[in-house]
Amino acid sequence: MTQESGKRADEGKYDWKKLVFPFLLWWPRVSRKTLRADLVAGLTGSVIALPQGVAFATIAGMPPEYGLYTGMIPAIIAALFGSSWLLVSGPTTAASIVLFSSLGLHAVPGSPEYVQLALALTLMVGLIQLSMGLVRFGSLVNFISHSVVVGFTAGAAILIISSQLKHFFGLTYPRAIDFQDSVYNFTLHFQELNPYTTAIGLLTITAGILVKRYRPSWPYMIVSMLVGSVAASIIIALVGKETAAIATVGALPATLPPLALPQLTLSNIKLLAPTALAMTLFALTEAISIARALADKTDQNLDGNQEFIGQGLSNIIGPFFSGYVATGSFNRSGMNYEAGAKTPLAAIFAGGLLILAVLFIAPLAAYLPNSAMAAILFLVAWKLIDPHHIMKIFKTSLTESVILGSTFLATLFLELQFAILLGIMLSLAIYLNRTSHPKTLTRVPDSRQESRAFITDPTLPECPQLKIVRIDGSLYFGAVNHVRSCLHELMRARPEQKHLLLVGSGINFIDMAGAEFLIQLAKEREQAGGHLYFYDMKEGICSHFKFLEYLLDIGTDNIFVSKKEAISEIFERLDRSVCNQCTVRIFLECATIPVAGRRDASNPETR
Repeated sequence: MTQESGKRADEGKYDWKKLVFPFLLWWPRVSRKTLRADLVAGLTGSVIALPQGVAFATIAGMPPEYGLYTGMIPAIIAALFGSSWLLVSGPTTAASIVLFSSLGLHAVPGSPEYVQLALALTLMVGLIQLSMGLVRFGSLVNFISHSVVVGFTAGAAILIISSQLKHFFGLTYPRAIDFQDSVYNFTLHFQELNPYTTAIGLLTITAGILVKRYRPSWPYMIVSMLVGSVAASIIIALVGKETAAIATVGALPATLPPLALPQLTLSNIKLLAPTALAMTLFALTEAISIARALADKTDQNLDGNQEFIGQGLSNIIGPFFSGYVATGSFNRSGMNYEAGAKTPLAAIFAGGLLILAVLFIAPLAAYLPNSAMAAILFLVAWKLIDPHHIMKIFKTSLTESVILGSTFLATLFLELQFAILLGIMLSLAIYLNRTSHPKTLTRVPDSRQESRAFITDPTLPECPQLKIVRIDGSLYFGAVNHVRSCLHELMRARPEQKHLLLVGSGINFIDMAGAEFLIQLAKEREQAGGHLYFYDMKEGICSHFKFLEYLLDIGTDNIFVSKKEAISEIFERLDRSVCNQCTVRIFLECATIPVAGRRDASNPETR
């Protein structure tokens, strides 16, 4: 604990180092033991990145080698300049499918024009991410509901499956952008399926399922690819290459990532701006969510703003080395943690070793059937669907169910960037609706407790002259009308309660509109013959310079710190003729007022 406290103190002391050289903060954690663990984890990660990179590039509509390039330099930059110890960046399913859905409308997937748009989009995303990190917007991703992520990833899984059906069954028809077109084309050509290609796909899926179940420590993607490739070779040897008609991915270039210059023109900026914004929000949400989950497992103090900066720099530098949008990869990050990684060096090793792997292994992709790759993508897509959380959301929250369902359907039938933005807007709308309807609870002293604490219990009597209300929520412009309506309804129900005491323990913020409302409410109470009082207001609200002027208008003598002081002062201002006739006697001070028709001034039963 002492070492951790000292480290945090150092972080706070050298903010400029944290910004410019963030890797200096975790470098002291590196030792011979951690170096060995990180090297093993990095080797495992580089092996996993080979099939994943090709698969994700296929989803994105990019040439297969670009998925490998995205897992190299961007992964190293994100590890050096990010905050997480275990997060591994690179191509992901979500980012790839958003890229394909958005850019497929403007260029032919896989074409040079398409690649140039992808690189320009990546640079735009990186610039936005870096800007958000520098202005300390790291907490913004907290406003994106988990239901949006669950609904989007489930919809993305269905899109992946529908886009790979033609390769799995060996069909030939134009590549469709829309989900409904993919399904229509598949049903129209289903009778033309290639039995040999389909058999390879089924064998690949079966191998992947068996490996994951009985040998979970093995890299199931690599094993599945080997099974599919061997099966294809056997079938071709038995029936002949022309008869089998098995299409393959083709040999990947065994070269280092070529240098590229993203064409960030004004026309491209206008064309790609909506996609860049949606991609930025979702990519950051994905990266921060994964990093936060891993930080909880390792007791790390994660810096969201620094993670924004790391992700931004990776996507700014990445396109110059032929990488498209990179973000936190759940599969590679989870594998990194399971493999025993200790520091970001594991991700750096993974990116560097992937470069070496491409030089020697990439040509072997010439023997990988398209149906085997489609089968692997089916397995990836199936893992994206989270039935446990989906059922939990549907059972527990109607509003979250609406967000999930809307995002899911929008993912299938709208452009993906709009699906993400729709989910985010719904989440924000529901959040604003909740905050704009704070609870207004009637409070009464509990005579069953010695302290007579204020509670909400409709069975207990209220003072005939004083209404006590607690507001649970901030008094800002969006909530003022609701609070006004609720208070007016309460006062209309008991017009004889001319005095109003507001308990402010649940109020965290009061803006100008809220302060104006309180002044108006005070005037209304005075016109009715009573007063407005405040009790237990938080210090941060009362000391705010804007609100202080309003407090002076309301009257600082109507603001109380303790309950005893509030009741004692308010009691002195009540109408004694009403008190003489009162029988409820809910305050201790009521014992000082004789009951009409009785000589005994005290009444223990009503105290």
